[in-house]
Amino acid sequence: MTSVQVISLGGSIIAPDRVDVAFLRAFRKTVLEYLEAEAERRVILVCGGGAPAREYQGAYRAVLSEAGRSAPDPEAQDWLGIAATRLNAELVRFLFQPLCPEKVITDPTAVTVFPGRVLVASGWKPGFSTDYDAVLLAERFQANTLVNLSNIAKVHSADPKVDPAARPLNHLSWSELQAMVGTAWVPGANVPFDPVATAQAARLGLRVVVAAGRNIENLRKILAGEPFEGTTIGPD
Repeated sequence: MTSVQVISLGGSIIAPDRVDVAFLRAFRKTVLEYLEAEAERRVILVCGGGAPAREYQGAYRAVLSEAGRSAPDPEAQDWLGIAATRLNAELVRFLFQPLCPEKVITDPTAVTVFPGRVLVASGWKPGFSTDYDAVLLAERFQANTLVNLSNIAKVHSADPKVDPAARPLNHLSWSELQAMVGTAWVPGANVPFDPVATAQAARLGLRVVVAAGRNIENLRKILAGEPFEGTTIGPD
């Protein structure tokens, strides 16, 4: 029976300021080893925008601000971020040839087949992040768990950069996370999981693991079902 693992690959670890070649090399090796262990395994990789997205969004806001316009268009900012996700996704897709024969998925609702061992997706449209795309793909291919890899090891009770009393959390319910991230999407927002994706994952009863993407050994443990470091988010 085919087993599908969905991984939301944060842009902050693909390209924190420039493309992280060492990380991509180690990540590729780990995913290939996971696939080689069992012929039925498939992996979906959903790529975020990272620093390029925030840089272009920031440039857009800065130029308009200097021009005296105080309300940059949120949809325009989303499209800039989406463009960055698509560049990252193309790179990742080529790294997994020939196991990824399908072009980068830009609309998760239009996917009907999974012809290879790896499927790579990018941003879709304004109104949410690639976290939401990953949730939709998990639903489409009946994956019970979504692994969300970013630059944080665990979700905290508050932003540790602002609140020194913030503590790392091992487990969270969807309602608890929704209370933390809110319900509205803000382009370029730095949250542990997109508010729109949070609402959809809660409706599906999906299990999400949030973990530090650069900890490759920890990723191997997650994929192997072994004890790992991270935050597990699940049904209330």
